[in-house]
Amino acid sequence: MKTRSNPDYIIAPDPSAEDLSKPVSGFDENGVATSVNVVTEKPLTLFLNKQEIVTMMTIGDYPDLLAVGYLLNQRMLKPDDIITAIDYDDDLEVVIVRTERQTNYETVLKKKTRTSGCAQGTVFGDMMDGFDDIKLNLDVRIRASDLYRLTKTINTTPSLYLSAGAIHGCVLCRGDQALVYMEDVGRHNAVDKIAGWMHLNGVSGEDKTFYTTGRLTSEMVIKTVMMNIPILVSRSGFTAWGVELARQAGLTLIGRARGKRFTALSGHNRIIRDLEQEIETEEDPRFARKGSRDD
Repeated sequence: MKTRSNPDYIIAPDPSAEDLSKPVSGFDENGVATSVNVVTEKPLTLFLNKQEIVTMMTIGDYPDLLAVGYLLNQRMLKPDDIITAIDYDDDLEVVIVRTERQTNYETVLKKKTRTSGCAQGTVFGDMMDGFDDIKLNLDVRIRASDLYRLTKTINTTPSLYLSAGAIHGCVLCRGDQALVYMEDVGRHNAVDKIAGWMHLNGVSGEDKTFYTTGRLTSEMVIKTVMMNIPILVSRSGFTAWGVELARQAGLTLIGRARGKRFTALSGHNRIIRDLEQEIETEEDPRFARKGSRDD
């Protein structure tokens, strides 16, 4: 369903949504009273059937999508698993994903890795399990002009980032169209929400592009590949292991995408360079985001 404020999106941020942000009073550098909008942060405990998996810090929207996407990206939920129910209790701050298959991940939960993302995500078990077996679509192409239009659309979309900051965004795209835009205090949560939406709606990643406002880390590369998406884009920079894994998987990795400028460190053969010289090279500073001026 298209959002009313952003009719071109299937799902888009709603900066006016209740409970996602709130005004907080303080003082500026001159001692003058001021009020700023700040994002909320609350715990969400995830159960898979009867087993407690993890407690995540999140802004609290789309708990069902976050739960399903998290379990998928942790390889605890299989693509062919039948989900019988998703129960969410706002008062208890608990979400339970129930499946037809009986599950027990006690051994997997003992092996965990702290990720490099904000809000410190956790990856359980073998984060590379199945990575080498995934074959990304080699026929997908992205035009530089599409990339320019995408980044302009995303960075001018009304969002919690623009109204309050302190948050990351991830966007599922096809061609020059932004489809689903999710935000959260950690980019790992935002990507998991999109993974959950794709799974519950039967949407394939093989012809899509994934955009993130955060760094192109190993975690982002692994999750993008696991979602079978062949192109990953960010305004921000790269980590060495992220680049190495992208090259290993044949993922197109595009960073520092601002205006018509970008750097591709993997899979540049998917890029069609068709930008006209008259397209502006810089963006309106009103929409400058984290990572846009510090790489």
